[in-house]
Formats: sequence, structure tokens, C-alpha cells
Amino acid sequence: MFPDVKLHIAGHWRAGAGGDTLPILNPATGETLGRLACATRADLDEALEALARGFAAWRAVSAFERGKVLRKAAGLMRERAETIARLMSLEQGKPLAEARIETAVAADIMEWFAEEGRRAYGRVIPARADGVLQIVVREPVGPVAAFTPWNFPINQAVRKLSAALCTGCPVILKGPEDTPASCAELVRAFLDAGVPGDALALVFGEPAEISGYLIPHPVIRKITFTGSTAVGKQLAALAGQHMKRATMELGGHAPAIVFDDADVETAVRVLSANKYRNAGQVCVAPTRFLVQEKVYDRFVDGFVAVSKGLKVGPGLEEVTQMGPLIHARRLEAMEALVADANEKGATLRTGGKRIGNQGHFFEPTVFTDVPLEARLMNEEPFGPIAAIRRFSRDEEALEEANRLPYGLAAYAYTRSAERATRVGSQVEAGMVSINHHGIALPETPFGGVKDSGYGSEGGSEAIEAYLTTKFVTQASF
Repeated sequence: MFPDVKLHIAGHWRAGAGGDTLPILNPATGETLGRLACATRADLDEALEALARGFAAWRAVSAFERGKVLRKAAGLMRERAETIARLMSLEQGKPLAEARIETAVAADIMEWFAEEGRRAYGRVIPARADGVLQIVVREPVGPVAAFTPWNFPINQAVRKLSAALCTGCPVILKGPEDTPASCAELVRAFLDAGVPGDALALVFGEPAEISGYLIPHPVIRKITFTGSTAVGKQLAALAGQHMKRATMELGGHAPAIVFDDADVETAVRVLSANKYRNAGQVCVAPTRFLVQEKVYDRFVDGFVAVSKGLKVGPGLEEVTQMGPLIHARRLEAMEALVADANEKGATLRTGGKRIGNQGHFFEPTVFTDVPLEARLMNEEPFGPIAAIRRFSRDEEALEEANRLPYGLAAYAYTRSAERATRVGSQVEAGMVSINHHGIALPETPFGGVKDSGYGSEGGSEAIEAYLTTKFVTQASF
């Protein structure tokens, strides 16, 4: 049984004040799984009032005790992992194996922040005069408004909730309307573990209306958003107008450079797996493949073979390696990108079409010799389409890697220490992974530069945006 999803406000799971609901759809079939409650402004006001109360109570809990709550929540996620993963696979479409990993990683992230929150140290500054004490204190910034997307309904939310809660900040989470059930189960785990009901709210509804009301509201002190660059810029501008702190994890268009001295088989295996993970609906997915001439044909042949062999189907089928896209709009976007690439003269090596007429399935697709003017080389595809170009000189690849305004993730494969060093120092990205896929671990920074946003949602850097620095100086009489 797939549950209807309620709001969580002031300690209660309930319907919206207006009674409005939205359907929750299965992207593999198009069928309605359940209904989702929508928040009104009255609901938001009640949640904000609760958050103000929750801030006073939650910040008074010691970091040591808050850490215990987060570790308990991690244990609950592990106990409930199979049920949550199945909900996620139904509503999001990703293979059950991927949903299981996402749920398990959420518990690891909770435990990481449980410990990191206990280490938000201040310091003592040596004074210039006798009898003067100078100390630096780290305090929670206050109530947080968090906005999370549908592609990783748990992974994106758990980073924000854990960072806020471990530092003493209450949160109102505007969850994803396309994938609300698994996100709600994450919130339930926190609450069942002991987070006060006033300190954690979950709402759904019209995104623009909710963000437009929450961000300027005086109760909210910080916002954190994961989503498209276009929307992120609007929310960042609104936050700036009201002097609100903001963490922005936005879109990317990750280059993957394969040099002529690379282990080509490893590059094919790792890059293809991460290209088609979650049907390509991943902000850090490799999307622009730049392959040096000497190994170009070998890489292309290997990548095309993997693409042709992928088992596409409903996420709950254990044999499925790639599930459907989230909704019909993504199908239309893929078809438009394919049409443009064909028109611009790119070579279609495999795929390029919708699969069947039920659900939102699209073939793993590979284009080669893609011209720079094609949309695929300039717009994040956010789907199972790979664009491959050849290059001759190293400088060409580095120039192309930095050509776009995005700078979230980048990848490179080479046996040369000199080349690896050049990639690490010259590629403009918040995360650079060389010869493996080593990003998005709980203990490592996660964030971008340029139009891909600012701030980190991983590592010790992640809690900085949730803490203020207070300087206290005191002289003895």
C-alpha cells in the first residue's frame, strides 16, 4: 500500500487547511499511487510560529545530546530501509538497488553530522591587555527554510536537515511534490528519534508561492536550495534582498576528459555507470565527454556497447539497471535535445527514442562528434544522453571544460601525474574527480562555483552556513 502523504506542522501529521491535494504518480506506469496534501498560507504561518518556539527549545539542547538524536534517526533509517527504498523506487522510478543505496547513505550522512555538530568549536584570542578575556562563540543562525528536488528525495534533504539540526537550527522543509513519500519517511525518522515537533516541519504545494512567502518571512534566517540554476538565481536574489544567508547547489554540465594515456576500460565502466545512474537525472553526472584522438574510437565503442546493453524497466524489477524519467516533461526535453543534435550534424550511435507508450522510458543515447553549437554541449541534459567529442591537444580539453558558466563537477582519466595536477588546478569546478568517481561522500565538500552555486553541503564546511560567529570581550574590574 502506497501512503497518502500529509504535511507535518507543529508536531502533527495532517492535511492542508484548504484540503487541496495533488496526485503522486508512478513514472513507470503513469498511474496514481496516492495523494499529497498541499499547504496554504495559513499552514505556513502555523509552521513558522512553531519554528520560532522550536528554535528556543532545540538550541538549548546540547550538541552532545543533539548528536544522540541524529544517531538514533540513522538507526531508524537503517531499520526501515527496505520499505523506504520501495516507496522511492515507486514514486521516483530509479532502480531498487539505487534506492537502497540512497537510503543507506542517508544514515551515514546523519551519523557524520551527529559527530560534526559536536565539534563546532569556538576559540580564545590572546588579549593585548591584562585582565581581558576574548572569546569566539559559534551559535545557530536560526530557523532554516530548505527546498529540495525530486531526483534524490532523501539524499538532498538529509544533508540540509542534518546540518541544520546538528547545529541547533529548526527547519521547515519544502519537499518535492513528485517524490514526497520517501522524503516524508526521512522526516518521520528524525521526529521518531526525538527531534521536537516544533523544530521540524514538512510542507508541499506550489513551489513559487511557498518560497516567495518563506524566504522574506522574518522568522526565517537562512535558506538552502538544490535545483536548477534559473530558479536558484531567483531565490538567491530574494534572499539577498532580505539579508538572508543562502546555500545554493545548482545545475551543472560536467566535463569528463579522457586523455590518450588513460585506462580506457576503467573510464568506460565508471563514466557510463555514472552517466546512466538515475536515468541521467543527476546534477553531477558526466555529460560532456572529451576524448583524445588516440583512444577516441576505443572509448566510443566501449561506451556504446554499455549503452546498448543496459536493461531499462520499472525500478522495482530487480533486473532493471535504468528506470524511467520522472515525468512526461523530461521525455519531451530529451526528444528536443535529440532533434537539435541531429539537425546540427552530430552522429547518433545508439538510442534517441522513447521506449514504449506507457511510462516515461527513454533509450540510453549516445551522440558522437557533437558540434559545440548543439544544445547538448551547452545545456545540462538531465537525462540519459551522452555527448562525445574528440580533441587533440590537452589545452583544447581544458578550454572546453571551462567554456560554460557551470562549475559543479568535473572528471578526468589519465596515468600522468602532470596531467592530473593540471586538471585539478585549472578546471573550474567545485569538485574534481580523477581516475575514479570519488565525490558526494559525507565527509567531503559538496558544492559548485560560478553558475553552479555556492556553499557546501558536505564535509566539515557544511555546517559553517548554519552557525554565526559571536565575539565576546570582557575586562575584569
